[in-house]
Amino acid sequence: MNILCAPAGIVSGEYPRQGTADLARAGFSDLLLDFAAFSCSPGELEYFGRKRKIPPRRPPVSENPSLLAERTRAFLDTARAHRLRTSVARAPFLPENTKRDDLGGLLETLAAESIRAAGQAGCDFLIVKPCFAGRRRDDDGEINRAVFRRLTPLAKESGVTLLLTNQCRDMNGHLMRGLGADAEEAAAWIDRLNEAAGEERFGFAMDLGVTNLCGQNAHDFIHALGRRLKAVILSDNDGSRAASLLPFTAAFQGQSQVDWLNLFRGLRAIRFDGALILQMNDTASAFSPILRPALLALAKATADYVGWQADMENLLRKYPSRVLFGAGNMCRAYMKCYGEAYPPLFTCDNNPKTWGTEFCGLAVKPPESLRELPADTAVFICNVYYREIEEQLGAMGLKNPIEYFSDEYMPSFHFDRLEEQEANDEKARRADTKRGC
Repeated sequence: MNILCAPAGIVSGEYPRQGTADLARAGFSDLLLDFAAFSCSPGELEYFGRKRKIPPRRPPVSENPSLLAERTRAFLDTARAHRLRTSVARAPFLPENTKRDDLGGLLETLAAESIRAAGQAGCDFLIVKPCFAGRRRDDDGEINRAVFRRLTPLAKESGVTLLLTNQCRDMNGHLMRGLGADAEEAAAWIDRLNEAAGEERFGFAMDLGVTNLCGQNAHDFIHALGRRLKAVILSDNDGSRAASLLPFTAAFQGQSQVDWLNLFRGLRAIRFDGALILQMNDTASAFSPILRPALLALAKATADYVGWQADMENLLRKYPSRVLFGAGNMCRAYMKCYGEAYPPLFTCDNNPKTWGTEFCGLAVKPPESLRELPADTAVFICNVYYREIEEQLGAMGLKNPIEYFSDEYMPSFHFDRLEEQEANDEKARRADTKRGC
């Protein structure tokens, strides 16, 4: 799974050195080549052809599309100096609340220039939004399909796969589902375009922020797209206002406002192995540049966490055998959801009272028993005290792979967790009473 960061709000197109260096130091190795941020913004497109109160400092790309690649040169040179890839690019697009429906020709020209520039930069994918995402027109679907068909030969020549994406449309200030927001329809679009291309030249980039604004179930959306899903744009919002926030930060009363549970369920179900694109320009813009290095370190850790959660089943599948560390609720969750597909050899626990007993069908052994494991057996920590237990295993000199398991986002719910725990606690209390404890 490839993790990228969108540079908007972090990197200046004209003076990219500091922002790019901050991203590299935070641990990112791949950045989105965002022509909408560096070359031609949605706002510039919205005002194309209109008189401006303040003349632009340099010629707008919207009036000179051939300048599109040149405007990203400083960013690309700086990225290469820091050994950063740009495997995914994004073409310019109109804002969701646009009233313009006269820019089809310009948007197609900009998309063509983006394909050429993405190919020259070594990008594998280019995200191309529908031409009139914010307008409701009966012929928008056919207009866009025709545009994509015309762009296909250039995409082939440039070695770039075009990714459609889901959009909102603005209806008197209310955001509603727009082009690409129907996953089954989008899947049919992609199949027809690939059939016409004679190869897999089209895919889909799911914008999680848009599915949240549209009130859609992420699992169902992902399931409908299946193998066509090549990228996921990770951003947070409150479900009513368009924003690009750091994941898990749009919270209310301790609850995230984004459907993370069904995102992880969906990505695990299709064994997703594409690109995760972190987009957090609103969060980054709100922070002082002085604080930005600390913010980007958190952003990288957050993106890695999302990738780890999405890849959970692949991680379990990776090892020929595994044992668990912990004989509690997290172990119970593992056995209920994954015990049959990926059975552990046993579990162990630091509580001597559990040694020699069974828990959820597993023998409970002392930590010292881990010394007898084959070298290719992984130890999955099933306890919230991850770092403390990992330190304990390190002090033991254990050479086996050490992994974390989390029951925060499980593929299915189970409701007997508390009841079983209470029953076990009562059973332990009775046993202690008999022993005179």
